[in-house]
Amino acid sequence: MTEGKQIEIHFISSMIFELRGKKIILDYDLALLYGIETKRLKESVRRNILRFPDDFMIELTKEEYHFLRTQFASLENGRGKYSKYLPFAFTEQGVAMVSSIINSNAAIQMSIQIMRTFVFIRRYALSNEELLKKVEELELKYNENFKNVFEAISFLLKKESEESTQKERKSIGFKPDTAE
Repeated sequence: MTEGKQIEIHFISSMIFELRGKKIILDYDLALLYGIETKRLKESVRRNILRFPDDFMIELTKEEYHFLRTQFASLENGRGKYSKYLPFAFTEQGVAMVSSIINSNAAIQMSIQIMRTFVFIRRYALSNEELLKKVEELELKYNENFKNVFEAISFLLKKESEESTQKERKSIGFKPDTAE
């Protein structure tokens, strides 16, 4: 992968969030990437609303939008700083559908990059899950081995402790007199 593509993927991935268990990109970020106004993007989506079922697009609640805004480093309040309308959040399939209604060469090229970024994130997440599973398996395996080692050490220490106690005890019973 070239350095330019890595930068693009990094830039686009910074716009992808998790919401309701899905990876999403917000309408104003998508509009920025496509080089159009958010208002025009939303108009196109509303004109083609049947193309956007719930698993393609989500309209955020006020609470979700506020939560996501608090995650941004540049949280600003004030008139004109943010839209008075709640944003749309598009899943990977929703982005593909948007690219079919925003028909410009720039939008098509950017859609390809966005799809690549979603795929990259999915692969990265899967590799992390696989790595986590392997670590957990190793922990279970080695915890069992260490448990056995600790039990053996405890047994040996207990046995050694009992033997030293036996030597210190004064013996009772018949003793042959060796001093005659």
